[in-house]
Amino acid sequence: MQMPEKRPRSEITLFLCGDVMTGRGLDQILPHPCDPRIHEPYVKDAGRYVDIAEEKNGLIPQPADFSYIWGDALEELDSEAPDVKIINLETSITTSDDYWKGKGINYRMNPDNIPCITTAGIDICVLANNHVLDWGYEGLSDTLRTLRNAGLKTAGAGRDIMEAESPAILEIAGRGRLIVVSFGAGSSGIPAEWAASSRRPGVNLLPDLSDKTVSHIGDIIHEEKSPGDVVVASVHWGGNWGYHICREEREFAHVLIDLAGTDIVHGHSSHHVKGIEIYRDKPIIYGCGDFINDYEGISGYESFRGDLSLMYFVRMDTATGKIAGLRMAPMQMRRFKVNRVSRNDAIWLMDTLNREGRYFGTRVSMNKENNLELSWNHKLN
Repeated sequence: MQMPEKRPRSEITLFLCGDVMTGRGLDQILPHPCDPRIHEPYVKDAGRYVDIAEEKNGLIPQPADFSYIWGDALEELDSEAPDVKIINLETSITTSDDYWKGKGINYRMNPDNIPCITTAGIDICVLANNHVLDWGYEGLSDTLRTLRNAGLKTAGAGRDIMEAESPAILEIAGRGRLIVVSFGAGSSGIPAEWAASSRRPGVNLLPDLSDKTVSHIGDIIHEEKSPGDVVVASVHWGGNWGYHICREEREFAHVLIDLAGTDIVHGHSSHHVKGIEIYRDKPIIYGCGDFINDYEGISGYESFRGDLSLMYFVRMDTATGKIAGLRMAPMQMRRFKVNRVSRNDAIWLMDTLNREGRYFGTRVSMNKENNLELSWNHKLN
């Protein structure tokens, strides 16, 4: 295990990851499962996803303790000791039966299973995604209340548009603050009806990726940001599969940095990792990939290796607002928990990031512990 280096006083480390989906099959193995009935076209019992995973890789403990799903990630978090831990929580936390009709997929976790999030010491859950309203407005209300009562900060969804747009703010012991704004794009599958308004709960859904939209985001950020603060723009965008990053998304990420005061763009929605760019000394992670889910054993899209994931440890210098480094710990979802990967799988991830990062002038190298470190072409930056 790699021990963290002594950090400069002005440096902070953030843990970022992609989608954490603790509903459906995962909820069923935890101590307090919801009613397993779901409303999908072909699967009517959430327990079926447990069966499929066990058929693939062997028995899963039931009930599993709350820390089980994090597996080896907990040791990695203890080793790195990041100042802030941020996840995209892609599930509704509720026992409400009022599911969103016609959506087809409905993720739900029992509020009594919230320790499966807090056991990892998560600080902020971003919620502007295509599953947080799977169980309707009551489900969203339960989700917000459960997270708040557990001491977790949220961004990206709320009882109205003002709350959905409001950033999550966290003080970092004498080194400024972390400010997180969260929003989603329709390209990720968020229904248009989920958009929060002045009179309706919902998510912070982007109307488009225009300069006008960025200007509005900038107004929210600049109202809060002070010298020494680090701003994360967490965006749920794009489809589940495919490495292509369209010109509109790249330009949007750039103007979030140029005009809106963003220091880190934290992208998610893709079920696999995507390319990384360093723009003006600030990181853009276009797609973190899934981190925790119940897709194990489901066939289709195997070439993308959706079972593999990364723990992103981003180091930022609060004095300059620039990136100081990015280390990634490769992981694999197996038997419904996060596991360290084999050397070959780490190489596969390294090769994928290098292939996709070539256009951006970024490259990763691997150490003897299978961890990846990002480097970049400063002339392109």
